[in-house]
Amino acid sequence: MGLLQKIFGTHSENELKRIYPLVDSMEALEPEMQKLSDEELKNKTAEFKKRLAEGETLDDLMVEAYAVVREAAFRALGMKHYRVQLIGGVILHQGRIAEMKTGEGKTLVSTLPAYLNALAGEGVHIVTVNDYLAKRDAEWMGKVHEFLGLSVGVILNEMDNDERREAYKCDITYVTNNELGFDYLRDNMVIYKEQLVQRGLNYAVIDEVDSVLIDEARTPLIISGQSGKSTKLYEACDILARQLERGEAEKEFSKMDAIMGEMVAETGDYIVNEKEKNVSLTEEGVKKVERFFHIDNLADAENLEIQHNTILALRAHNLMFKDQDYVVKDDEVLIVDEFTGRIMPGRRYSDGLHQAIEAKEHVKVNRESKTLATITFQNLFNKYDKKSGMTGTALTEEKEFREIYGMDVVEIPTNVPVQRQDFEDAVYSTQKEKYKAVCDEIALAHEKGQPVLVGTITIEVSELLSSMLKKRGIKHNVLNAKFHELEAEIVAGAGEFGAVTIATNMAGRGTDIKLEDKSKEAGGLKIIGTERHESRRIDNQLRGRAGRQGDPGESRFFISLEDELMRLFGSERLMGVFSALGVEEGEQIEHKMLSNAIEKAQERIESNNFGIRKNLLEYDQVMNEQREIIYEERRRVLDGENMRDSVLHMVSDYLDKTVDMIIPSDTPSEEWNVGELLTTIDNVIPFEKISKTEIEDLKQSELKQYLKEKAGRLYERKEEEFPEPDQMREIERVVLLKVIDNKWMDHIDDMDQLRQGIGLQAYGQRDPKVEYKMLGYEMFDEMTSAITEATVRTLFHVRIEQKVEREEVAKVTGTNRGEETAKAPKVRDEKKVYPNDPCPCGSGKKYKQCHGRR
Repeated sequence: MGLLQKIFGTHSENELKRIYPLVDSMEALEPEMQKLSDEELKNKTAEFKKRLAEGETLDDLMVEAYAVVREAAFRALGMKHYRVQLIGGVILHQGRIAEMKTGEGKTLVSTLPAYLNALAGEGVHIVTVNDYLAKRDAEWMGKVHEFLGLSVGVILNEMDNDERREAYKCDITYVTNNELGFDYLRDNMVIYKEQLVQRGLNYAVIDEVDSVLIDEARTPLIISGQSGKSTKLYEACDILARQLERGEAEKEFSKMDAIMGEMVAETGDYIVNEKEKNVSLTEEGVKKVERFFHIDNLADAENLEIQHNTILALRAHNLMFKDQDYVVKDDEVLIVDEFTGRIMPGRRYSDGLHQAIEAKEHVKVNRESKTLATITFQNLFNKYDKKSGMTGTALTEEKEFREIYGMDVVEIPTNVPVQRQDFEDAVYSTQKEKYKAVCDEIALAHEKGQPVLVGTITIEVSELLSSMLKKRGIKHNVLNAKFHELEAEIVAGAGEFGAVTIATNMAGRGTDIKLEDKSKEAGGLKIIGTERHESRRIDNQLRGRAGRQGDPGESRFFISLEDELMRLFGSERLMGVFSALGVEEGEQIEHKMLSNAIEKAQERIESNNFGIRKNLLEYDQVMNEQREIIYEERRRVLDGENMRDSVLHMVSDYLDKTVDMIIPSDTPSEEWNVGELLTTIDNVIPFEKISKTEIEDLKQSELKQYLKEKAGRLYERKEEEFPEPDQMREIERVVLLKVIDNKWMDHIDDMDQLRQGIGLQAYGQRDPKVEYKMLGYEMFDEMTSAITEATVRTLFHVRIEQKVEREEVAKVTGTNRGEETAKAPKVRDEKKVYPNDPCPCGSGKKYKQCHGRR
């Protein structure tokens, strides 16, 4: 803590001083609330709603409303909010992030702002990280809200649209971040208003806010559909990739180098950056690609797809590894989950990377899916009128929460002081020595019955430790963050006397570990980290599993100089120092210099990852502004607005643009190419023959006005062909929806391709982001012109005998997140029949000789 903070206090301390008087008032109301009958307590909800309608604000009601919820929770659940939980509730209502340590009862805290904000009648979303937690919290905390007369809904992965609609209609809805995002995107693809499931984004309380808004924010949500693209280009690029030579840069080429126009000496045809997981072509590489495809300039707009696919092929060969990132089974490329190490059937890498890997592995290249809708979590959650979040670990990412989401972090003290001891890291030369030391430490704790929770980054390490413990005869559980319900139960039991649990980072997140008395006597929960994570926050999450509510506990991280973090981000000078120390095998290294180096490496990665997420947001910001315009136009159509004025405006725009293109304003009338103008317009608006004499004496502005009046009369005659005026209005809506959706989906694809190829602009000493923004706006203008022209042409050519109905322009085939939660293991309905058992058919023969025969 710096000198100024010691004198003036931290940001959190100063904010808490403002909140304490409110909490004092809430606690002072306790005797008054206890006197109320259940019915009187429930009637408070109607009273609050009435006061809101009469002009009071939610802030005016907060103290009394929180006192009501506190009493209701005690009657419905037997739980009464602690003082620190009331503080958390105030921070959440203010639209901020409450950092509360593990075991402080964050789930109960959410009932306070959820109830208060639901009184406004516009819906509250409580966002969780998986289906299991959404269902658990809706059933558990929902009892408090239902006791007070509010409705509670939950969105689960397997629900259909009708069930989702009902759940979103409730006062308070529990939902995962993925389901929320995909429902938002699907709502902006429906063709009738009645198909919408959400009713707006009013207020969100995000549980495990760091996981949702930080960890998952690097991957946008994508809904995909079938595309008609050829797969031959993938195969051609794979052949090319095998011919190109990997090179090196004398120093890493940063985006700042590109902006400043610095040149970096390079060798080979392409450079691979393992840290940032990207590939870039050298100038020599660009020339080879141009020769291979017989093109003049790879950076030309028409070569976007070739650029994109060449980079994909190089990524597939240099950054995606068989039996690590994916496996090949039955002529199919299957993704391996980076967190759990398990195969994820049905999931595909997006953006054509999956097809590039298929071409590399010489299996059938499947038709590329087309992106139908996409959004980042940053832009999704910034659409809420108000949002708040809670987690045990947010302070290390406060800068990102402020800059990206406009939310500050307030650290709330624990209800009871933390008793956990956090020991210095134990460092070893090799991973082999490290894992042996981890097992020795587990064995020592297990001997005295002290429960142990071992945190690993990968499933591979989980299984290695599991096999080592089996050899020592130590009973244990292994969890891999897959079957949330099952694993939450096992994690909850990790505090039992003598329990040993090995878990990957996300396994059972959101689950409280309670200690038995014998476990407390044995020293409390012992946390062992098998390596430092890229982010200090994830390390803190693991540590925070122990020491809840004043329980005893301890934590220690075991690391080796061979760990990924040290290999990629530890300085060579530092490694040299420890090599020179001549450490004996199995000897533990402890040095302040090493601890500092680890911290510095983590800070560098955190900064790097923040840069990646900020970069993604800046690129998506261009799309977001365009998305808002398109979605707003769609919503007008869905709301059944009369679109006639919009159509006539499109007619006017089309004629202005076409006249300006063929007859610029500075062209003398005797040089006008009227024939070309009328032929061009005739393809879109079928005017009756226009005589040259009618327009030869007009100025350009008068010509435009003449054509617009003529088009207006022609459109009126088209409307008269339909017996009902409403018929033409619905046809306008149908045509607009279809054209907008078609063009928008193509535009998403084009922008995606542009984004992938924009890095080549760095060779022209331009900032890729600025170029992307400018080209993106140009492409959007082209798309809106294409929408205008297609809509006008369709409406002027529509016939009464045509069947014009709303229809989806593309069939959804999947999302980039697969199923939000894995299906639980299937339980056999009947007893298994073995080969030598009597056959169930009653023949008297053995099963293998009867119905079990192949």
